[in-house]
Amino acid sequence: MRFPGRRKHRHYFPVEKKDPVTNKIKVDGKLKHPYVVGMDQTIVDIEAHVSRELLEEFDLKIGLSQLVTSELAEKLYDVISEQGLIIDQHAGGTIGNTMHNYSVLADDRSVLYGVMSENIKVGNYAYRYLCNTSSKVDLQHLQPVDGPIGRAFTLITEDGERTFAIDSGVMNRLTPDFIDEDLIKNASAFVVSAYFTRCSGEDTLDKAAMQAIEYANKHQVPVVLTLGTRFMIEEKPQWWRDFIRDHVQVLAMNEEEAEALLGTSDPLLAAEQALELADLVLCTAGPQGLYMAGYTDEEHKRKTQYPLLPGSIPEFNQYEFSRPILKENCREPLKIFSHIAPYMGGPDEIKNTNGAGDGALAAVLHDITANVFHKLNVPESSKHGIPAMSYSSLAQICKYANRVSFEVLSQSSPRLSKGLPDREDSLESAYWH
Repeated sequence: MRFPGRRKHRHYFPVEKKDPVTNKIKVDGKLKHPYVVGMDQTIVDIEAHVSRELLEEFDLKIGLSQLVTSELAEKLYDVISEQGLIIDQHAGGTIGNTMHNYSVLADDRSVLYGVMSENIKVGNYAYRYLCNTSSKVDLQHLQPVDGPIGRAFTLITEDGERTFAIDSGVMNRLTPDFIDEDLIKNASAFVVSAYFTRCSGEDTLDKAAMQAIEYANKHQVPVVLTLGTRFMIEEKPQWWRDFIRDHVQVLAMNEEEAEALLGTSDPLLAAEQALELADLVLCTAGPQGLYMAGYTDEEHKRKTQYPLLPGSIPEFNQYEFSRPILKENCREPLKIFSHIAPYMGGPDEIKNTNGAGDGALAAVLHDITANVFHKLNVPESSKHGIPAMSYSSLAQICKYANRVSFEVLSQSSPRLSKGLPDREDSLESAYWH
């Protein structure tokens, strides 16, 4: 388990001690490693350069996004493969991305629930999904299915026009009986996206997700929900508000999803309103940076050393140096907020906006799990005199999430290829302070 984020000054993450005589690491027994469990629709993003004639041959409307049958998707895949038109195939899915990024950042285990084709051919889309996922992500809990996983085709014509064809395959066929209660019970968090509700016909992912959420609620494992897209939330906002209030502790969203859920375009006010539903809130706001909101106990509040910020809630960051605590564990709950502008003003060139929010959420999960890791291995530490959800303060989590988002925006993939650099040559020393 790597330390979550950075600090300007030397900051200890003490789980190992050196013997003063031998100067060797002395560990009392084997270190206990917590893990995060996620559930996703396993899908592969496939990019190809194609002609307009090929699109017409498959009756695909140019420039639009359309659902296609598995039969058509299979024929399309065979054609673009045989003609060498594919330029990239990479694993997708918002929770798959989050689990991968968490494992890269933490250098520790995460577990992914979903489905995987029983028959995998070397080089095909299912093979690419496995290849593009960190070896620290435990894929042993992908349920074998007879059929293709999801495929999202991005078909680019000579004039640069993009046409999208999406085949869900059997990615929504994860069954409730495949969910292991013990695995959920011992996790530091269970992570799912709002997409689990998009099921029809023989799909069972929604039932599997509710089974896992039931286990998590039963064993007081934090449920983390990321909203996915505003259009889905707009269909039934009250249903989502009730669902979050009843089942979710950590909520992740962007400003558009926040407006669809709560009816306000102000991300700070949305984060405050979301605290009536969940205990910890992450709201990314594009060029405005990101906001976080949570609760702390009046007796454990810590004043910020940073300038107080104006906004729809005056001086809202006053107690951002506090560590977030579940509201039910606070004797006198106090709402706390933090904000950070885009790291270094944002990248010079944004290569990819897809996955920046997933990267930020991975950083939040890393800090939450690092706290569990430290508590398991150094239970007597004064750090755990407070029943905090995280290892770091709300302000430090904001910085970490912001830095990871920048890294994702700077590359062409939503999945990190490596962790954050140990030394940041271009970074002002005050950033991590």
